[in-house]
Amino acid sequence: MAQRLNDAPEVSVVIPIYNESEILARSVEDLVQGLRVLVGQGAFEVILAENGSNDGTPELAAELGERFAEVSSFSYPEPNYGGALREGIYRALGRYVICEEIDLCDLDFHARALGVLRAGDAELVIGSKAMRGANDQRPLKRRVATVAYNGLLRVTLGFRGTDTHGLKAFARAPLLPIVAGCVVEFDVFASEFVIRAQRAGRRCTEIPIELNEKRAPSIRLAARVPRVLKNLMRLMVSIHLTPESDRPAPEASGRD
Repeated sequence: MAQRLNDAPEVSVVIPIYNESEILARSVEDLVQGLRVLVGQGAFEVILAENGSNDGTPELAAELGERFAEVSSFSYPEPNYGGALREGIYRALGRYVICEEIDLCDLDFHARALGVLRAGDAELVIGSKAMRGANDQRPLKRRVATVAYNGLLRVTLGFRGTDTHGLKAFARAPLLPIVAGCVVEFDVFASEFVIRAQRAGRRCTEIPIELNEKRAPSIRLAARVPRVLKNLMRLMVSIHLTPESDRPAPEASGRD
């Protein structure tokens, strides 16, 4: 059994996982080894936020926790990306939190985002697959869906940016109240988090990423659309009918 970490780490990496038994072990092994070089052994934790898997993923995640001192896991009771991600953020102990995807594990994003956060240049860093300089290698229909979805967020919710879903890194202390104030889960939670952070005056920035997934999505795009639209409508009602919840915090600068 690996010796557990005793001190709070600098960095917490939270990864929602759902039916990922084929790529989980290799992805976590590579990520841990890379983070030991990038951040330092014992200076980070990896939290595997399993949610509703039925392929042995929970057991494999637990085994990885036994092998690596930096790795822990828990199970959320249903397939719910946003709910699992939120719970993982609550459990995180690091000064900085990185929201990862098990089919990406992008150490280059980690290095660049941590550089921005440590320098105090932003409180939230979004890894954009749609901004100038990004290299999105997904199929065309998924790239088009991303552009359409983010356009919808700009029109309906005043989103300022090019992407909300996927890789993110943030300073935990100032952003935790934003997480707590989010009202939707599933895929739209990630978008709500970014939009509410902007509306609250948190210092946000985007950096381009290269996106080359290791496997096809675990849930088909068409199957996600009705739930996304339902949660997006709920978010629109929440934000537009309770604007006082989005007023900037006194210490926020309002700089994007």
